[in-house]
Amino acid sequence: MRIGVDLGGTKIEAAAFAGRVELARRRVATPAGDYRATLAAVAALVADIERELGRRGSVGVGTPGAEAAATGRIKNANSTCLIGEALRHDLEALLRRPVRLANDANCFALSEATDGAGAGAAVVFGVILGTGVGGGLVVDGRSIVGANAIAGEWGHNPLPAPDASETPAPPCYCGRAGCVETWLSGPGLTRDHAAATGETLTPETIAARADAGDAACAATLARYAARLAKALATVINVVDPDVIVLGGGLSNVDRLYADVPRLWAPHVFSDRIATRLAKHAHGDSSGVRGAAWLWPEEDR
Repeated sequence: MRIGVDLGGTKIEAAAFAGRVELARRRVATPAGDYRATLAAVAALVADIERELGRRGSVGVGTPGAEAAATGRIKNANSTCLIGEALRHDLEALLRRPVRLANDANCFALSEATDGAGAGAAVVFGVILGTGVGGGLVVDGRSIVGANAIAGEWGHNPLPAPDASETPAPPCYCGRAGCVETWLSGPGLTRDHAAATGETLTPETIAARADAGDAACAATLARYAARLAKALATVINVVDPDVIVLGGGLSNVDRLYADVPRLWAPHVFSDRIATRLAKHAHGDSSGVRGAAWLWPEEDR
């Protein structure tokens, strides 16, 4: 049995699998800004699932940020209470077993490349558009981590070709300004709409009002699509993936799948663009599925 844990900024979800069959699932709110409580929540979810199923499993965890190779401590996490912490070591001590850890976007990409929207593609770039913006790269079924454990982290590149509406650049938690994340995350969309209209709305409300014919909300989504298009064009120019799969809350804005490929064309260095833009096949489940897949079945 393999247990995957998706450690997010707002929720922690765990699920157990036998092969690719889901056996059980649990979800709790993430203790905001509390590292020790977060560890305890993960351990409690695993314990609850194992108690229900009467079996012990391997544990893989998808987490914001990455584990620094030199120190084993978390870096680059938008859940800032994790930064500098020895997350894998601490979870192993609590769970009394080895734990495999990977960036949450890598887990998402691995799940969608294995049997989701990117199944059968040689090169899959998975994108998380949520509280933060992340990316993961899978080549021939293998997640690419990179020499610095930052492969796919396009969210902290600057938004390319900023226009007058995109300057001055907003500050990012990473210490820079104008990162893709500041524009394309859920909070970034809310901030942009408020700056344009004076009205603070959630991304879900903006999308719903745009679908109902609200012109201001439609204009906000049009700006968002244009920014997403030019940001993804840089990924295509560097990685040239077969498919880009969107996940996270903003991936459910259906108009993006028609608008973005049309808008990225002027920014891609090719006369023909074969890259597909696809919506996730497994939704919120991809994080826990990809985390579980960090362990091969024979090691369960």
